[in-house]
Amino acid sequence: MLEVRDLVAGYGLTRVLEGVSLEVKAGEIVAVLGSNGAGKTTLNMTISGLVRPRSGEVLFEGQRITGLSPAQVMERGLIQVPEGRKIFPNLTVRENLELGSYRRARPNRARNLEKVFATFPRLRERVAQGAGTLSGGEQQMLAIGRGMMAEPRLLILDEPSLGLSPLLVEEMFTLIRRLHGEGLAIMLVEQNVAQSLDIADRAYVLEHGVFALSGPAATVRDDPELKRAYLGL
Repeated sequence: MLEVRDLVAGYGLTRVLEGVSLEVKAGEIVAVLGSNGAGKTTLNMTISGLVRPRSGEVLFEGQRITGLSPAQVMERGLIQVPEGRKIFPNLTVRENLELGSYRRARPNRARNLEKVFATFPRLRERVAQGAGTLSGGEQQMLAIGRGMMAEPRLLILDEPSLGLSPLLVEEMFTLIRRLHGEGLAIMLVEQNVAQSLDIADRAYVLEHGVFALSGPAATVRDDPELKRAYLGL
């Protein structure tokens, strides 16, 4: 579904990505792992059209999307749930969700709203509540629910477990499994290495703007260098 080829990107005089290539196939969970500053968010922003690459290209379902606006990328069904949730705190839960279908899937808004509420019953209970008054876990549910409202063909989740308690982290990864079980392709961008590799089909490890390691999740998990650098083993 998604192909990134030799992508070079950065900001001003700073190069962050140094020729990275990856792919996400239909129905896969692909984990992109790395520490802070490795380039994960820059990769997401470049794929989504928020950062223009200096070279290389991005293809989605066989079509070149390099240079398209973020709105055009989203209209094709490549939906990103950004790091930090980025909800609208002064709007209600319902209003935040409805904004998710503003540019895509608007005719199916009512149906998709029910699907989100079936996935996140707590959001139904808080439908008229201000989004800024939700707990951190509920805000993350809202951010993912807003992404679901656009009927994603590929969902990019940027650090969905960030700032959550261990119990809510477990709940979040269970939810990702559930979405994947419904046939959704997911690119999971995370620092949480162990749990990401438990649910991913394949993985890439990003270090200093290049992929230092990639392959099937089980192979990456057993790599001695990964265990040393990320798992302390």
